[in-house]
Amino acid sequence: MIGPVEPGTAPRKRASVAKQAPGAAPAHAFQDGKDPHALRTIGEVARALGLRQHVLRYWEEQFPMLRPLTRAGGRRYYRPEDIALLRRIDGLVHHQGYTIRGARLALMEPKAVAVEFSPDASEPEMAIVTAMAALRAHLDAIRVRLSRALGDS
Repeated sequence: MIGPVEPGTAPRKRASVAKQAPGAAPAHAFQDGKDPHALRTIGEVARALGLRQHVLRYWEEQFPMLRPLTRAGGRRYYRPEDIALLRRIDGLVHHQGYTIRGARLALMEPKAVAVEFSPDASEPEMAIVTAMAALRAHLDAIRVRLSRALGDS
C-alpha cells in the first residue's frame, strides 16, 4: 500500500507490470501499428517485456553488448536485435535464475556445440565425445577472449 487509507475506501496498490513468460512474444508482437523493424522507445519496450524502465537502464550498464541508439537529450531507441537481447537477458535473470554476472558471461560465451550420438556408441565413447565437446566449447571461449584482449590493445 501507498500512504494512509481513508475509512471506507479501498487501499491503493502500486502499479504493477505484468510479467510475460520468457520468449512469450517476439519483437514483432507490438500492437501499435508500427513496422516490425521500427525503433521502439524505452516505454514501449518496457511495457512489451513486462519490465520497468529503470531495469532496462540498469541492464544497459551491466551488459556491454546492449547498446540502444540514443538521440539528442539521451532518448533511447531500441532496435529489434536489442529487444531480442533484452528477452534473452530477462529469460536468464528472471526465469532461469542467473545472476547479472552469470547472465553476462553466458551471453559472451559462444553457443554450445550440439553433439549427436550414434545409437550403437558405447558409454565410454559417449563420455569421450561429451568431454571433447565441452573442451572445444571451452577452448572457443578462450580464443574469443584472447582475440578481444589482443584487439583492444
